[in-house]
Amino acid sequence: MNTQHDGNGDRPGVSRRTLLARTGAAVAGVAAGPVLGGIQPALAASWRVPGEEASHKRTWMAWPSSYTIWGNLLSRIQADIARLAKEIAKYEPVTMCADGSAAASQARSACGSTVTVIGSVPVSDCWMRDTGPLFRVDGAGGLDAFGLNFNAWGENATSFYGIPAAAYDKDRALAQKLAAYAGVPFAKAAVVGEGGGVEYDGDGTLMATESCWVNDNRNPGRTRSQIEAELLSRFGASKMIWLPGVTGQDVTDGHIDGTARYIGPGVVMVQLAGAVRPDVWSENAQAIHDVLVNSTDARGRRLQVLTIEGPDVLPRIPHGKQREFLSSYMNWTVTNQAVVTVQFGDTAKDAAAKSVIAAAFGRPVVQLNLDNLYGNGGGGAHCVTMQEPDR
Repeated sequence: MNTQHDGNGDRPGVSRRTLLARTGAAVAGVAAGPVLGGIQPALAASWRVPGEEASHKRTWMAWPSSYTIWGNLLSRIQADIARLAKEIAKYEPVTMCADGSAAASQARSACGSTVTVIGSVPVSDCWMRDTGPLFRVDGAGGLDAFGLNFNAWGENATSFYGIPAAAYDKDRALAQKLAAYAGVPFAKAAVVGEGGGVEYDGDGTLMATESCWVNDNRNPGRTRSQIEAELLSRFGASKMIWLPGVTGQDVTDGHIDGTARYIGPGVVMVQLAGAVRPDVWSENAQAIHDVLVNSTDARGRRLQVLTIEGPDVLPRIPHGKQREFLSSYMNWTVTNQAVVTVQFGDTAKDAAAKSVIAAAFGRPVVQLNLDNLYGNGGGGAHCVTMQEPDR
């Protein structure tokens, strides 16, 4: 979504990930109340969302084409989306949704022949992780999907940046329409949130920040227990690890996928902030780490917690924009044959992150320069991708 701007006629804005001094950092409060009505109940727990390291049929992405959302930054974001899509397509099929025939033609030209582009599933923006469906398998060849009722990050897109709420109307309906295109049954969850707000190991355990979910801008009048029960049922899991987060500092209210990720069942990785990250994020990363090292998963295993450090310098980024930059190696996307993440120009930290991630996954790691997406976009490779698992 729209974020940091440079002074060359771009619409004023702030970073998707950092909104300093708008409100103090705070853990989201817990409120009591009923669950939403009129929404299909969760399906049987035999269905589960596999871990992202499991085999994929393809990766879904979305082509940004809205000048209302991006202004003069649009071409730069498109270039990073195309670069990422072409890289992922080396390791597994990529299907890119574009908003109509003109946008589809533009995406095909930018992405090349290795990326399949469709113009029949309308999209508003590029954040497929948050807007697309989550696919589930049943272990017997079945595949279905559910949606998390995307509401533009608690309508923060409007309150933070002044983007009209209607600019995201197509993304609000994307999960259901994409599932229909893929030919799989679909249901709406009874909670509101985003895919980037929850991590899953495919083996019974979820982790998420309270600030994203127990928040009146998404789930007013609902207790943490109610939200937890619905997420566990939808994901086919039995244990939630709630982590501290921050509110009011970025449009996502502290998505977990920039700080802590599953490598596989029983193993997580946390990025401890480098010198360029503001204190609120450094402190939150340490707090998340401290909870995880004392946690067990649904199988009773004490978690193995691996760590990497964020960059200390961002040599390509103007000094005044560095505090708003998503300097997260963690926002990687896992493919069938490699892990795709970023490099920031900090030679030592880039190399160290690549080595640790490669060793953890046992797969090659590719690091791309995606400065516009991570800086002007405030999101990363994980934020703009959604895997469809093999059945």
